[in-house]
Amino acid sequence: MDISQARDVLKSLLEGVDPVSGMPIPRGTVVHHASVLRALLSAVAVMEADILRSRRRARLPQNVGRPWKEPEDKLLLAAFGKGEPLADVAMRHSRSLAGVESRLEKLGVLPSEQRVTRNRYVGPRSSP
Repeated sequence: MDISQARDVLKSLLEGVDPVSGMPIPRGTVVHHASVLRALLSAVAVMEADILRSRRRARLPQNVGRPWKEPEDKLLLAAFGKGEPLADVAMRHSRSLAGVESRLEKLGVLPSEQRVTRNRYVGPRSSP
């Protein structure tokens, strides 16, 4: 059973319907207790968040979040040195544009002011 099917079963229980037979679940059973309903709601929320996260992750390039290795750094630096568009470099490396810019910044060849993406891990710069 995948997570979507499990979520559907829990939603059915929340609605007071037997997920197998489709018949209403009799009042007074454990499924109708407030604490059980809250637990089911929490489980459904977690499952829906996981489903959304999986969908977002599926749209990302394959290497997002993976560590950079030295041979890849060398190819990245060579492409940057040739002036190749960073969006093309990102596609070729199966990385995001933000990831490529971040790596180039870390390698000391792209000043942060020249990035077109923002660094999510650093707050805005304060003026002196």
